[in-house]
Amino acid sequence: MGSVVARMSMSLDGFVAGPDDEVDHVFAWHNAGRAGVEADGAEVFPPGALGSLVCGRRLFELTNAWGGRHPMGVHVFIVTHSVPDGWPREDTPFTFVTDGVAGAVRQAKDLAGDRDIAIATPSITRQCLALGLVDMIAVDLVPVLLGEGIPFFAGLVKAPLELGTPTVVEGKGVTHLRYPVGH
Repeated sequence: MGSVVARMSMSLDGFVAGPDDEVDHVFAWHNAGRAGVEADGAEVFPPGALGSLVCGRRLFELTNAWGGRHPMGVHVFIVTHSVPDGWPREDTPFTFVTDGVAGAVRQAKDLAGDRDIAIATPSITRQCLALGLVDMIAVDLVPVLLGEGIPFFAGLVKAPLELGTPTVVEGKGVTHLRYPVGH
């Protein structure tokens, strides 16, 4: 079975977006090239390794449903209290999950098989951490101080949460940190 990986680009002061959801500074390092390979050549998810993604409805709406298909080309499970008007749509890789994050991760694992599952928002990450569902935290640390915005880890239910020794890959304008999460 694949790993459940919570991955976000984050400023040095712990924010994944500015106060108005702007992400220009934390994604400046990112190369829009081949999915899974960043500007510095680091393999985030090697080709074929990512099987599905779990996010919240807020991200789904902020991205305008990624134009109908996620950039990584995977199926997306959207945790929501209610399915938005006009959805689901045929021939789109989105499943709306109304029974919580555990249900979304379970469905994502079933679909992904041996491939990894990405968790793609701070709120969903914190909920998954509280439930013991995360295998790895991947932080793409960007050398910028935003001063305010949307924090990645504020309000953890289970804290302190000790992580394993990270792997560190230095890149141009980013340091990739991968921390195993003990269960």
